[in-house]
Amino acid sequence: MLYGFRFRDPGDYLSCIPGEVAKPDDQVIGLGDGTLKSFQLVKAYGSSHAPYQRIIQKPVEHSVRIGVNGAELPRNEFSVSIRSGVVTLAKAPARGAVITAGFSFDLPVRFDTDYLEIDYSAFAAGEIPRIPLIEILL
Repeated sequence: MLYGFRFRDPGDYLSCIPGEVAKPDDQVIGLGDGTLKSFQLVKAYGSSHAPYQRIIQKPVEHSVRIGVNGAELPRNEFSVSIRSGVVTLAKAPARGAVITAGFSFDLPVRFDTDYLEIDYSAFAAGEIPRIPLIEILL
């Protein structure tokens, strides 16, 4: 329980719908104001009447694609922290420019227990029926 680690949820690890490839316009991460160059990666869930935004803190290295007003930026025009999910652009987008992102991500988690139940139902083979994990909210 003491140590956290990165976990890839097989049901939710992309900025897009499952089965598709992440594109630079999947998620809106900010609006340009002419001076701001850093933007936090987020993923939106729900519809317009019950929206929820998850802060993405553990993007997968080299998976992030950034767009500004629909045009994808080359990788040398931005950097991404794989520890915080903050994207820093080389130059500030113009006022009103829409900054978007596509990415894969992991979740920061820890075990919910210090004990794992192992079922040794067959010789030289075991099974762990349940591994409880808790997301670490940083």
